[in-house]
Amino acid sequence: MAKKSPSTAKPSTISAARKSRDDRTQKQIADLASRVAKTAFTGKEPVLHIPTRSRANTIWNKQRRILEMGDARQDRQLFNLNQAKQFMQTMLHCSTIMDLIQEGKTSSLRGVFYKAKHTVAGTKENTFDTQEESDPILEDLEVTLGALREELHIYAKKKGTMIGNITIVDSGDEIDCRRMGSGGYAIPSIVEPDVIQFKKCEAKFVLHVEKDTVWGRFNEDRFWQEHNCILTEGGGQPSRGVRRLLQRLNKELGLPIYCLLDCDPWGHYIFSVIKQGSISLAFESERLAIPDAKFIGVRAKDYDECDLGDAVKIDLSDQDIKRAKEIAAYPWFAAHKGWQKEIQGMLNNGFKMEVEAMINKGISYVTEEYVPQRLRSKDWLE
Repeated sequence: MAKKSPSTAKPSTISAARKSRDDRTQKQIADLASRVAKTAFTGKEPVLHIPTRSRANTIWNKQRRILEMGDARQDRQLFNLNQAKQFMQTMLHCSTIMDLIQEGKTSSLRGVFYKAKHTVAGTKENTFDTQEESDPILEDLEVTLGALREELHIYAKKKGTMIGNITIVDSGDEIDCRRMGSGGYAIPSIVEPDVIQFKKCEAKFVLHVEKDTVWGRFNEDRFWQEHNCILTEGGGQPSRGVRRLLQRLNKELGLPIYCLLDCDPWGHYIFSVIKQGSISLAFESERLAIPDAKFIGVRAKDYDECDLGDAVKIDLSDQDIKRAKEIAAYPWFAAHKGWQKEIQGMLNNGFKMEVEAMINKGISYVTEEYVPQRLRSKDWLE
C-alpha cells in the first residue's frame, strides 16, 4: 500500500463538518421522537425497531473482508411489561444526547448513565440501576439512528497509548508523538477527523502490541525511532478509539498495521477483531476493521524456532481449547490454511505463550531480534 501524505483540515472546514454531523444526528433523534408521539396520539402502541446485535445477525462479507450487520430487527414495545422499561430508557437517552448536542458538549458513558438515572416520581423504581443497563441502550441507539457513538457526543474511558514518528493535532493542540517520554500519548475515545488530524508523518508502518508492559519495552528500546514506525498498544482488547485510530492510519496514510499479540485464543481473537471487526460492533466495521492487518506473532512455532525454555509454557485449559476451536471455525479463518495450521499448532503444543515469553531469550530479544527478523522475512499471517 502506497504511503499517503498527511493533511490537516482547516478549522473552518472542521467546524462546518461537525455542525453538519450534529444537525443530521439531531434530525434523526427528532424524527424518532416524532414517530413515537404520532403513534401514541393515534391511539396505537409506540414500537421501536432495534437492529439485532448478535452473531446470528452478523454477515461475513468475503469480498470486502469485514463483518457486516444483517437486516434482523427486534421490536421494543411500550405496552409490553417486559419491554416498557427499556423503551423508556431508550427515550431518556435520546433526550440526554439531544441536550449534549445542543450545548456543544460531550459526556462519558458513566456521565450519561448518571444524567439519566433518577427515581420515577411516586415510586421506588429507578430509571437505571447500573451502568450495565445503560451502555447497551446507547449501542442500540447507535444502530437505530445510524449514528456512531462519537456522533452522539459520548466517549468511553481512555485506553491505549501511542508514540512514534508522527505529529498530530488534537482538538487544536499540536502534539509531537516523538517527544512523549516514557508514558506516551494517551489515545482518546473520540479520534474522528474533526478532533484529531495528522499533520506530519515519516513513519513507514505501525506496530501494535497487545499490552502496556510489552509497549514499554519497545518504547524504552526506542524501537519506533530505530525502525521509523509508530508504536501503539490497546491494553488487551483494543478500545474503539484505538481501533479507529489504527484504521485511519492505515486508510488515510497508507501505513501497514503489524500486530504482536499473545499466542493464545485471546490473542487470536484480538487480531480477528482488529482485522475483520467484531460481532457486537458489526455495524461499525466500515470504520473500524483493517482487512490488511498482519499478525507477526507470537506464533505456535516460536517455542522451537526461538529455542524457548519450558518456563514459558502456560497449559491450555479446557476453555482455551474450546475457544480455539470456535475461532478456527470463523469463516475468515476456516478457509485460511495458515491460520488453520497456526491454531492447530497451538493445540498440538498443548500450551499457550505470552509475548513476554521472549524475555526468556533476553530482555530485548523481542525488540532487537524477533520482530525485526519477522519484518525482514515478511513472516506473518494475514
